[in-house]
Amino acid sequence: MVKNVIATIIGMYITMIPLILGGIANMIFTKTKLYKYNKYPIDNYIVLRDNQRLFGDNKTIIGFISMIILTTIIQILCGNIYRDINLDTYSDWYSNIQNTPINNIWIGSLIGTAYMLLELPNSFIKRRLKIPEGKTAEGIRGTIFLIYDQIDSLIGVFIVLKICSEISWLKVIGYILIGGVTHITINYVLHKLKVRKNI
Repeated sequence: MVKNVIATIIGMYITMIPLILGGIANMIFTKTKLYKYNKYPIDNYIVLRDNQRLFGDNKTIIGFISMIILTTIIQILCGNIYRDINLDTYSDWYSNIQNTPINNIWIGSLIGTAYMLLELPNSFIKRRLKIPEGKTAEGIRGTIFLIYDQIDSLIGVFIVLKICSEISWLKVIGYILIGGVTHITINYVLHKLKVRKNI
């Protein structure tokens, strides 16, 4: 029983590695001059009736596109490595889809797109509540948003995984929980390394 649980968790991390590395790579990219000189907000500076931006400055077109490109590149690389060392059978992405470069392009593109799209509702809600960009609220509301910040994007990614594979909804929930814990752990490390301003 314990061995099965450990094997399942290992398989889940093998499945998530391209997403994890893609997210880290994109976060590093947002610190570059190329990003800073070309960032333009997705919401085109739209201000709604509450005098708050639609999404804010942190949700940019170049950041959206770079996440898709980086996750796609990393998915292709991981797919090749997995195939060479016989790890692709452990990845849920390949339960119904063959591990080929073309399929990995589709998988990486879907991962990046779903990840970025599911961040937008969170930003929209925060602007309506007048929570500053890159910040969270205080008290219970702050705790709720801290948790939601870690899983919002993952919900989209793992719903896509559910559609593309034969995993159960219970496993989708498992992915979101494990992914959320991993996300906040990585954010903490990146915060300590001064790559992120906040956790």
